[in-house]
Amino acid sequence: MSAQAKILSQAPTELELQVAQAFIELESSSAEMKADLRPLQFKSIREMLIISISLFILQIEVTGGKKALVIFVPVPSLAGFHKVQTKLTRELEKKFADRHVIFLAERRILPKPARGVKNAQKRPRSRTLTAVHEKILDDMVYPTEIVGKRVRYLVGGNKIQKILLDSKDVQQIDYKLESFQAVYSKLTGKQIVFEIPSETH
Repeated sequence: MSAQAKILSQAPTELELQVAQAFIELESSSAEMKADLRPLQFKSIREMLIISISLFILQIEVTGGKKALVIFVPVPSLAGFHKVQTKLTRELEKKFADRHVIFLAERRILPKPARGVKNAQKRPRSRTLTAVHEKILDDMVYPTEIVGKRVRYLVGGNKIQKILLDSKDVQQIDYKLESFQAVYSKLTGKQIVFEIPSETH
């Protein structure tokens, strides 16, 4: 199978071809992942160069800044990716050592219907802005679960959302929290902070 066959795009970028080649190499070298990896394809990849300042995320293209590799997959394929996501993320982060790998489903937001216009079909809840932003959060932190959400209102009307993550997966995601914040902010324009509450017994 060629690298091109892994990408659902007519004109793949050099980075997309590199990641597709890494998928094929993992397929051939890992017997346990081969069957799960074979049917998987992705739509596109975005690389984000990020730097964070305090709670506020600033997108600056700087050499030496942390990088996130965001792989967009078709929504129907998401369950297949979830089966091997932990191992696949670990292996891709070994191959692309300076980058954090994040898998997201490529979802579409439909605009609100205009007043006075009767649509033949009602807009599905899953295509609303709020629903898509919530799903981006769920995809981003998988396999960790979100155990709580808080909203902090700042002077001037701005707000920051605090997302509390399950502490049992702390080793898998602790090093990626800054990347999660920056990627979410870049994709949605919303300020967000991830926190893993310590267990108290």
